[in-house]
Amino acid sequence: MHIGILSRDRTLYSTRRLAEAAAQRGHEVSVVDYLRCYMDITPAKPRVLFRGEALRFDAVIPRIGATYTFYGTAVVRQFEMSGVYSLNPSQAITRSRDKLHALQLLARARVGMPVTGFAHATKDIEGLLDLVGGPPVVVKLLEGTQGLGVVLAETRKAAESVIGAFRQLDANILVQEYIKETRGSDVRAFVVGGRVIAAMRRRAAPGEFRSNLHRGGTAEAIRLTAAERATAVKAARTMGLNVAGVDLLQSERGPLVLEVNSSPGLEGIEKASGVDVAAAVISFIEEQAARRRKGRRVAT
Repeated sequence: MHIGILSRDRTLYSTRRLAEAAAQRGHEVSVVDYLRCYMDITPAKPRVLFRGEALRFDAVIPRIGATYTFYGTAVVRQFEMSGVYSLNPSQAITRSRDKLHALQLLARARVGMPVTGFAHATKDIEGLLDLVGGPPVVVKLLEGTQGLGVVLAETRKAAESVIGAFRQLDANILVQEYIKETRGSDVRAFVVGGRVIAAMRRRAAPGEFRSNLHRGGTAEAIRLTAAERATAVKAARTMGLNVAGVDLLQSERGPLVLEVNSSPGLEGIEKASGVDVAAAVISFIEEQAARRRKGRRVAT
């Protein structure tokens, strides 16, 4: 197969590992900056072009940054229109990147998650805090990534101040209950094809409550319970994602989903777990390609 990896930087760990794994399994690999792609949107022959040449792939692996979700998913969608298989569908990426929509879908699917509130007017802050409970509470920017725009408000007055400040900037925010028993740790479950293939527990750095590795957190391999595995798989399936990093809290009332990531990083999970995640991703693409070929033969 010819596999295209849609990534802005070929030197990134995740991009390099996926390219290496694909090459080791005998596939041709091209890393393409999706922001340099442009589209020929015609009914007869939809194409994606790069530097004047039409791109012809059997499958693409989207590594779309949160900042460029709109354009990146448009490129993925154009490949899909051309009959190219995308590891994660464009619609699923868009769905998971809208944090509010994602939580609404998870709630509808009865996936466990922290009590979460959302409001527009500053006049409703008091009612919002009553709904969520606490203090403390966690205030999150909808557009934040890697722990940015996440604030722990330990008093009601602090929560009112933070929420009021964000709203004055016309920022959309979520307010969530703080799960005290987690003590600054969470779990990342890596799901591929409806199965958790690796998991790690992340712990926050001293003096920090956010466990993101980008913010100095540490990681260790962990064996998930059956309930945690089932929750992670259900969360990924609810988003429509074939590959996902599902962030969970191990609460006293069971696993609670924080977020479902459509372009999860490979470095932390591979180093912590020792699992060759990149090879598992390529193997899944191979399985899907075989199914598509079989389906075409049956159809003819």
